[in-house]
Amino acid sequence: MSIDDYIAKQDIYELSCKYMRALDRLDEALLRSVFWQDGWCDYGFTQGPAADFARFCMEALATHEANHHMIGNVLIDLNGDEAYGEVYFNAYHKVAGAEGFEDIIIAGRYLDRYERRNGTWKFAYRSERVDFSRSQPTNDPYFEQAPDCLRGARRDDAVYSTDNRHAPVSAAPATDSAATADTSTAESTATRKR
Repeated sequence: MSIDDYIAKQDIYELSCKYMRALDRLDEALLRSVFWQDGWCDYGFTQGPAADFARFCMEALATHEANHHMIGNVLIDLNGDEAYGEVYFNAYHKVAGAEGFEDIIIAGRYLDRYERRNGTWKFAYRSERVDFSRSQPTNDPYFEQAPDCLRGARRDDAVYSTDNRHAPVSAAPATDSAATADTSTAESTATRKR
């Protein structure tokens, strides 16, 4: 396999990563961006142009309390400016039920066709095959036990900002007295050996 093939596979893989982020963050513009304008989606319960599918997803997922889509095995077969993929997924949905929230897990595979046009890879076709699903009442005591945890959000998630990924300016580096002592001991031992 050539370096160009590796780059193509990485570009294609990142389409699925962006697709998952778009679903979890309710980012319709991002979801549309991974499909060609004439892209097609077939999920059984919805079939049609990718733009219609993106709108459908945003409306369906907006009522959920939370979503978390994960990618598993990814197999991509390249054939010039066209490629085919099988992408395993596991999708978590927290939805309101009659007696509180429910956790719905849907797992399966995406069967994809990608096209490279003018050097750019995008989805030309995506279909979903569900291999299993499971539903149960939500049980997430972690949020009660760690009420100050940093939680994910939807459209205003922290992922959309990079200036929040630094230590505060006022935070001074902590001095590790044990590390300082170890360094001093090592230095004095080295001096004695000379």
